[in-house]
Amino acid sequence: MMYEQLCVPKAEEENAFWQDECSLPPTFQSWFSITNLHIWLLTVRLRALPDPIGKYYIQALVDHFFLDVEDRIRQVLQPAIPPKNAPPEPAPQSTYTTPTSFYTVANADKQPKGKAPERLVTRQMKILKEQWTGLGMSFDLGLIRGDADMAAAVWRNFLGARGARGIVYPSSPEAQSDKPYFRRSVNLVGGEVEKVAKIDKIGLEAEEARDDGSGVHDFAPDEAGKYVQYPELMADIVRYVHRELVRLERIPDEQIVKGGKETVQLLRFGKVRE
Repeated sequence: MMYEQLCVPKAEEENAFWQDECSLPPTFQSWFSITNLHIWLLTVRLRALPDPIGKYYIQALVDHFFLDVEDRIRQVLQPAIPPKNAPPEPAPQSTYTTPTSFYTVANADKQPKGKAPERLVTRQMKILKEQWTGLGMSFDLGLIRGDADMAAAVWRNFLGARGARGIVYPSSPEAQSDKPYFRRSVNLVGGEVEKVAKIDKIGLEAEEARDDGSGVHDFAPDEAGKYVQYPELMADIVRYVHRELVRLERIPDEQIVKGGKETVQLLRFGKVRE
């Protein structure tokens, strides 16, 4: 109940902020990142419950999260072919929990051709588990070290790490080329997301210039003015995190353990900008 009613709807409830203000594309990856933030917020509060209750609650929350994520991944990767001898009709969406309009499934209006390839599902799940761990560790570190570190985590996770190699303006040399300017941030830590050996082979600049289809990349030179909003956006999200953690802390342990609709209502997240 916590996961489905508190975490799943948050991206859709504030899609204008995340998509318009933060320039996150309307993709499953963006939905995952936003939902992951709210999983972390609940996890911080649940860690304060008496042992072993807190561990059980956290495990259940994370289990629900990844059961849902795997189901959604299979839906996103579902191959499809047009219906035969019939007009196209939307295929039923059978997500583990509530469907969302934050992102669209490309083949939702076609008949399934078969199961999503297990190899792709497995690889994507490994990537998402890396991201779940990475976000949790970076925001935990932000709580310990301070707002500057938390703002950096916000920039990496929700602002696409745009401008990491500098801002390109219309007057910059990079903007004078006949080829449209394109650059995305590349994770040099490695793991399943970016293969460092591959990057070493083709070169970092070549990899940064490759469009990976994520929709997250540096702003074009004529959009450089959007970077002006970044300090305010980072401050807004950091304030939101602190505000929600303080609010959750004030809810008694007994109330959280009790559960039910009243508890869910008390735990319900506010808006990023109030």
